[in-house]
Amino acid sequence: MKTRSFIITLLSALFISLNSFSQGPAYKISLAEWSLNRTLRKGTITNMDFPRIAKETYGLDAVEYVNQFFKDKAEDTEYLTKLKNECEKYGVKSLIIMIDGEGNLADTSLTARTKAVENHYKWVKAAKFLGCHSIRVNAGGRGTMGQMQAAAIDALSKLSAYAADFGINVIVENHGGNSSYGKWLAEIMKAVNKPNCGTLPDLGNFYEYDRYKGVADLMPFAKGVSAKTHDFDQNGNETQIDYVKMMKIISDSGFKGYIDVEYEGNKLSEDEGIKATIALLKKVIEPYNK
Repeated sequence: MKTRSFIITLLSALFISLNSFSQGPAYKISLAEWSLNRTLRKGTITNMDFPRIAKETYGLDAVEYVNQFFKDKAEDTEYLTKLKNECEKYGVKSLIIMIDGEGNLADTSLTARTKAVENHYKWVKAAKFLGCHSIRVNAGGRGTMGQMQAAAIDALSKLSAYAADFGINVIVENHGGNSSYGKWLAEIMKAVNKPNCGTLPDLGNFYEYDRYKGVADLMPFAKGVSAKTHDFDQNGNETQIDYVKMMKIISDSGFKGYIDVEYEGNKLSEDEGIKATIALLKKVIEPYNK
């Protein structure tokens, strides 16, 4: 009996160990393409170079695209196939396409709002093709906060219903205007109430609204996190955002997954800023990956 009990205990421990190993770390780091926006705009690199740069230069295995850097390619199967092959070649996952310039999803005009929803359909399909889990959208528009909130609920409900058929999430970033008021956006998520509609909390895109409360408001609906950075002190800490405090909010929410690097500063080069952000994230993530 003792031998049998010992074997059962050993096998149980082995199962738990293997299960923990298969789950991998709770938090990993991805690269948001906006971190390279200046270099991309200059034409020094292109969107097609992005997966290679993420892996070879920064050692990261996941990327988040910005649609404006391949704006006319959403329905170009040949281009998307080539991009997908580049990702496979370098062992890089495609996570999100960040969508801008396709109309306001909180527009109070039904006609304009419907057009905006339909404009996103091609990006839902492109995201599915590339193996992404989400498209990031904006809840912009004109009107009172209440009017825009009702409009956003309508548009996000319709777009999320469409995206669900493709297994794609529709996630909203706090990206200025009303969307940078955490409570406003959280109320929209509760009203839409669809499993594939969520948020992409950006740690830096809060203005009048307290950034820590804002992140706490949005994390219950998060399907990704954007680690915005601008400047660093001599110890490598972000000068405007307490990343230790932010990481605790992220962990307390129960979120697990990728946190992206989105360097947007001017004092450091893009390369230096990306590396500084990676170093900072590794430092604050480490206690939660043990």
